[in-house]
Amino acid sequence: MALSDRDRQEFAEHISSRHLPPVSYRDLPEPKRLRQIAGASIIITATAIGSGEFVLWPYITSQVGLVLMWAAVVGFLTQYFINMEVTRYTLATGETAVTGFTRLWKPWGVLFILMTILPNIWPGWGTGAATTLTYIIGGGNVVAIAIAALVAIGIALTLSPVVYQTVEKVETVLVALIAVFLVLVVSVATTGEAWGTFVTDFSNFGQFPPFEAVGGIAALLGAIAFAGAGGANNLVQSNWVRDKGMGMGVYLPKVTSPFTGESHAEPGTGYTFRETEDNMRRWRGWWRVANLEQFFTFFVLGCTTLIILSVLAYSTVFGQALPEDDFEFILLEGQVLGDRFGDWFSIAFWAAGTIALFSTELGILDYVSRLTADTLKVSVFPGSTKVTESRIYFVVIWSMIVFGIVILLSGLQQPVALLIIAASLGGVVMFVYSVLLILINRKYLPKSIRISGVRLAVMIWAVLFYGYFSVLLVGDQLGLV
Repeated sequence: MALSDRDRQEFAEHISSRHLPPVSYRDLPEPKRLRQIAGASIIITATAIGSGEFVLWPYITSQVGLVLMWAAVVGFLTQYFINMEVTRYTLATGETAVTGFTRLWKPWGVLFILMTILPNIWPGWGTGAATTLTYIIGGGNVVAIAIAALVAIGIALTLSPVVYQTVEKVETVLVALIAVFLVLVVSVATTGEAWGTFVTDFSNFGQFPPFEAVGGIAALLGAIAFAGAGGANNLVQSNWVRDKGMGMGVYLPKVTSPFTGESHAEPGTGYTFRETEDNMRRWRGWWRVANLEQFFTFFVLGCTTLIILSVLAYSTVFGQALPEDDFEFILLEGQVLGDRFGDWFSIAFWAAGTIALFSTELGILDYVSRLTADTLKVSVFPGSTKVTESRIYFVVIWSMIVFGIVILLSGLQQPVALLIIAASLGGVVMFVYSVLLILINRKYLPKSIRISGVRLAVMIWAVLFYGYFSVLLVGDQLGLV
């Protein structure tokens, strides 16, 4: 849709152009049907399943039972609202949330790159997938398998003409396989007693067991942050919404392969719309379908997965003496399932774990590179025709793979330890960007669609929720807690 002369000359005065180019006006495109945008949240759901849902929350359940399930559900619901505020900004402007933060203060772009890379450069998910695979095949070199998985992901993404489409298709298949396993788990492997305990323990809202019982404050913060996607992962919902062609994102370039796709040199600065009757009608359509897609794909599917896998852990390994190697509770859980239902169930459980953890590694490599590439293009290389977002994306992908290989070869391979490092740091990041999301969605959007009411109250809750645990973590590291 071409810009009119009037739109070329007028810029949105309510959106700061102090640090980035000004934002001009365009009309919102017509909203799509729900079935056309289904999948926009599947990547964030896949990354959630492999970290918090399959590992951290079942691990906590194996230690203290189901007494913290209320925190998991609250964390998931809170992240649903966070994701919708990320989506709100991108639907309305086409820009990512991090670009919005950069409009507030230019260093935020670089800081969020660091806050995204540092917690996620540890290849804990690839190591976990390799470990569960060795349970299936009866042994093997975990390091070699994890390295092979990282390289395979890099090659697959590099050769994808439009990267988002490939990642969405792969993650959709992986999540569907996990969903089939969950139906099997509920039908066969969980006990009525465990579900009764879940209902009873859920009533202990606001109560925590001793921190040392769950592995310390870092593990608790990590689990709460990863009750959902966690860390900077939620912010990249912007990029996936944009690449899905939702709202004003339809006007922005997509990440493509440097070998098989057409690369675009334009930075990802966006547009806004005037509050005309037609635009507001379109906005209501986009907001409705985006909320429905996020609610069912992320909250319902993700939260259900977390609950089922935690109840499964309670039904199998809670109260048993666990191995010293903390990831081996997954091995023990599979062995118990094999003893009760046959070896096929052990294999199915470990296979589901391998799929979940591999899907998370794929999603994380994609989202870290995507956020970094978009932010660097917007903040550092906006005028370059050679340094494109796509090229930065693949440099970051392969840099992370190389660094991950170095980490693995150095001997730092314990999966749960790596996941806790990433997750606890991610909780602090969530505290920071919850504040910033309120600011940009109150300051930079057309007045009639700014965050307000219940959603504003929930975002203030998110600031207090993640801020409380972040303060506890810092105090614990300083020896004050």
